[in-house]
Amino acid sequence: MSDLDLLVPNAFDPFAEENADNSGAGTKDYVHIRIQQRNGRKSLTTVQGLKKEFSYNKILKDLKKEFCCNGTVVQDPELGQVIQLQGDQRKNVSTFLVQVGIVKKEHIKIHGF
Repeated sequence: MSDLDLLVPNAFDPFAEENADNSGAGTKDYVHIRIQQRNGRKSLTTVQGLKKEFSYNKILKDLKKEFCCNGTVVQDPELGQVIQLQGDQRKNVSTFLVQVGIVKKEHIKIHGF
């Protein structure tokens, strides 16, 4: 061991803990609500991380009826089933999921600009 090794402390990564917690895009504890920009003013809202015991098609049907928008359920190889809705519906979807009792408010993460 050289003198340099004794003088230089070990490198500390301040984001190591945060990256370990948020390493996967679809963590099991949280429901992620994201917005994806399409062309111009058009956008998509995606909902992922719901428990597999829920019927995604029934939730989608209720969301479409409640917010007067179109949507679909997409099967992603990494993330599993993802609900896509037209428009920026992030706040609407989060309040809907809490009111219906599907998810607690602490377990929702809203991403986007």
